[in-house]
Amino acid sequence: MNTRWKPNVTVAAVIERDFDGVQKFLLVEEETRDGLRFNNPAGHLDPGESPLQACVRETLEETAFHFTPTALVGVYLSRFERTQAGHDEPLDITYLRFTFCGELGAHVAGQPLDKGIVRALWLTVDEIRASAPMHRSPLLLTSLEDYLAGQRFPLDVITTDPSILLRK
Repeated sequence: MNTRWKPNVTVAAVIERDFDGVQKFLLVEEETRDGLRFNNPAGHLDPGESPLQACVRETLEETAFHFTPTALVGVYLSRFERTQAGHDEPLDITYLRFTFCGELGAHVAGQPLDKGIVRALWLTVDEIRASAPMHRSPLLLTSLEDYLAGQRFPLDVITTDPSILLRK
């Protein structure tokens, strides 16, 4: 094999809020080629940013909420295959996902959401589990279950070398 394998690096946020004694989690509903799907606030790592910075940015862009990561819930590796029109071979994508939990900040009224995001919504654990066929990724439920089980790692387990920030 002469081609180096390069997984797509993504980030996601598990954000919990209490609504009068009812625990709910912030998700996004987004348009995909498979129709409307639910996902954590999530997205790709951009050049020149750390996973923490990417998670803060993606959460704001997709939900209009500020977010401060306080712990790493987990690092997940998953593979996705999708048929491609006009191609015999399916599109084969591997994702390396860093999922964080943290503190919800202020809502930015009037901020437009990313292209494809229909809305941000709050769902209970039972509603999320019941909507599994609508999940964009199986990692939504996997990372939520890890969060509910108390899995947390300190943020300093992730090191971003300063050379990343010097990218031109």
